[in-house]
Amino acid sequence: MPPAAHPPLPENCVVLLGTKGGPAIRPGSTNPTATLLRLGGEEIVVDCGLGVTRALVDQGVALERLTRIFITHLHSDHYLELGPLLHTAWTAGLRHPVDLWGPPGLGAYWAAFLQAMAADIAVRIDDEGRPDLGPMLRIHEIRPGVFLRAEGLEVAALRVPHPPIDDAFALSFRTGSHHVVLSGDTAPLPRLADFARGADLLVHEAMLEAALPALVARVGNAGPRLMAHLTRSHTPAAEAARIAAAAGVGHLALHHLIPSDDPAFGPADWQAAVAPHWQGPLSIGRDGLRIDLGPGRAA
Repeated sequence: MPPAAHPPLPENCVVLLGTKGGPAIRPGSTNPTATLLRLGGEEIVVDCGLGVTRALVDQGVALERLTRIFITHLHSDHYLELGPLLHTAWTAGLRHPVDLWGPPGLGAYWAAFLQAMAADIAVRIDDEGRPDLGPMLRIHEIRPGVFLRAEGLEVAALRVPHPPIDDAFALSFRTGSHHVVLSGDTAPLPRLADFARGADLLVHEAMLEAALPALVARVGNAGPRLMAHLTRSHTPAAEAARIAAAAGVGHLALHHLIPSDDPAFGPADWQAAVAPHWQGPLSIGRDGLRIDLGPGRAA
């Protein structure tokens, strides 16, 4: 039985499609990272973790209308389902090229995906008359600073610390009426406050330090280096709150939650971590959460 239909998306909103930090899913897990921005009616996908295709459809997004996708960095929980999303959009009727922005390496990923699916793609071109899928993805590298101005949309990037990955980016999306910033995966970065200054919404990754020992133990096939990675490469919720306050943003949303699926930790724990540093509007990420941006400044 298909899932119940959601109400139509607001004209300007952000939807947290998948809110889990990390690639593994288990019974009861949320899905890895993916975000939908709807600005002026245009639908923009940021990151393509496992489950992004179904999540978009469940929000009422017509896959064949996708035009822009952004990948913040090359960790699997951010781009594992990029190829399947595009292939599924193609089978749903995609006719036009999709523009993809991301770090170096996505060209190799796309070439390998096309090779892996070559038999299926060839059959569908020959048997069903579809256009060639390969050229329908136009790949562009993200560069720090403003790297896209098009149709009333301005997108800028800030390189963020996420070791051992060098090419990891926070992204800023501006229109004439709205400003949304996504931190991507990052260690605490005070400069992000300047990048997000005055934004309507800051979507920031967040980690609960008290929950990390249980998380590492649950993974099972990782050693002390996993704990070292988490503590040097991600942002505690309290630090995300400090950055939001310093930036003077209108709304803070916690995303890419580490952990998002431990029943011993819930919304009250996230709120307690944030409360000393942030008293403004707060959203704690859950899959499918819609944040309505309203009419914006132009109104």
